[in-house]
Amino acid sequence: MTGATGFIGSHLVRRLIGLGAVVHAVSRRRRTDGAVVWHVADLCDADQVAALVRAAGPEVVFHLASEVTGAREVRLVRPTLESNLDSAVNLLTAVADAVPPGRLVLAGSVEEPRPEDGDAVACSPYAVAKWAVSGYARMFHQLWDVPVTTLRIGMVYGPGQPDLRKLIPYVTTALLRGEAPELTSGTRLVDWIYVDDVVDAFLAAAVSAAAPGRVFDIASGSQLSIRDTIELLAKIIGAPQQPRFGAVADRPLDRAQVADIGPAVELLDWRPRTGLEIGLRRTVDWYSSNP
Repeated sequence: MTGATGFIGSHLVRRLIGLGAVVHAVSRRRRTDGAVVWHVADLCDADQVAALVRAAGPEVVFHLASEVTGAREVRLVRPTLESNLDSAVNLLTAVADAVPPGRLVLAGSVEEPRPEDGDAVACSPYAVAKWAVSGYARMFHQLWDVPVTTLRIGMVYGPGQPDLRKLIPYVTTALLRGEAPELTSGTRLVDWIYVDDVVDAFLAAAVSAAAPGRVFDIASGSQLSIRDTIELLAKIIGAPQQPRFGAVADRPLDRAQVADIGPAVELLDWRPRTGLEIGLRRTVDWYSSNP
């Protein structure tokens, strides 16, 4: 697994260990964890990735390592290209060369442009890098029969999200401190998904005979505005102060998000199980207990 110490990755690691799996993980620096077999490698180095796959001989590779940011800054083009596209292509190549090839499950994004979007432009360097990864994955499957699946993941939230700049952790921690978070207009419609439901999707994609070569949307399949989401969160917390909507400019090229979860329901036998209010309550409880 890559990205094992990240938000989704750490939840997936715990689930896999609970299921009795032997989990191999990769990091640029040496780590020790009795429950995980750690390897040291730079995913942007093709030779190191090839050696890693040969040494571990994985049945399934979960690729979650990523430079995740929705910011629209030109300085992010190069790091998002390298961390998202280079690492994925190196893994695809290494798995293609393995005998037999293991399965590969990639973390994509619902912000990727889709064929049905016509000439829509990717909204950020991150989104266009993920879009390119999905294209390479389809090519590797069609040309070299690599059993790769891409999960286009919606707006993930839940307990233990370490990046406090992300919307839900930022607002939650601010409100718990008695502060008024500063936000955009909040009019954007997004599709939320609880982290445990995302873990379920990765596990389903790893075993489904119908998964290789396909791209699945993983989210709730419904839209809610950021403003309505944050107002629900503030109500759950019981915050006396109100978020300051409009204090931050809306980002350019932001579009409404909504996932088509029909294929995942049909072919992966997966569906989201955690409603937004329940998920937000669990999230608030976690941040309340882990200030």
